[in-house]
Amino acid sequence: MRTIALQLYTVRQALARDAGETVRRVREAGYQAVEVAPLPPELTSRQLGDLLRDFGLSVTAVHGELPLGERRAEVLDTAAELGATRLIWHGWPRDPACDSLEGYRRLVERYSEASHVAREQGLQLGLHNHWWECERVDGRYPYQLLHQLLAPEVFFELDVYWAQTAGLDPVRIVEELGSRVSLLHLKDGPAVHGQPMTALGEGIVAIPDVVRAAQASADLVVELDECATDPMAAARRSLQFLLQAK
Repeated sequence: MRTIALQLYTVRQALARDAGETVRRVREAGYQAVEVAPLPPELTSRQLGDLLRDFGLSVTAVHGELPLGERRAEVLDTAAELGATRLIWHGWPRDPACDSLEGYRRLVERYSEASHVAREQGLQLGLHNHWWECERVDGRYPYQLLHQLLAPEVFFELDVYWAQTAGLDPVRIVEELGSRVSLLHLKDGPAVHGQPMTALGEGIVAIPDVVRAAQASADLVVELDECATDPMAAARRSLQFLLQAK
């Protein structure tokens, strides 16, 4: 059965003000899992892990840095403290290597090294896209090059909203990538840079079609980077939309 998680970045401001109350409201909204982004400075991963366990929320994945170099121990410790088995390179900000296909090939080497480190610790590594992986570079779509060159154990968390913002059909991409997509980042809205997102079902993204196109094993993550309405209310409506759309 698919997990439906809330990316805590959606409620980051509330989390910084009162982590306990925010986690309680996420659980009250009906979510049984969360995806964790880099935390506000006043909240440690150990503290958040304890709160999530207290409210019966599991961690579907952790967004963060690659487990390499001086960040290696920090990234791995965070996953352990949160009880996560999947690490996701959040992909922000845009790496200058994304300017060329040769640059992407260098990134493949880095991602492969990070995946090896993760696997040694019993973890899986995934990659999260933005719009630039879905825009042509030297005549090719970078996401296709990454799919071609990366080992199968490196999964994708496909952000369907950024794919649509880049002008592509996320349903077609999901079908194309198949089992590579272990997680779907679900957002909705106008798919226009600089305009706020909406609850699922209130924008132009064909969310039900995207979900149906994905393999049954792909988990779902609701995220609103920026929202013109109350983020927690939009998160609640998004979960209700997904449950009704099944």
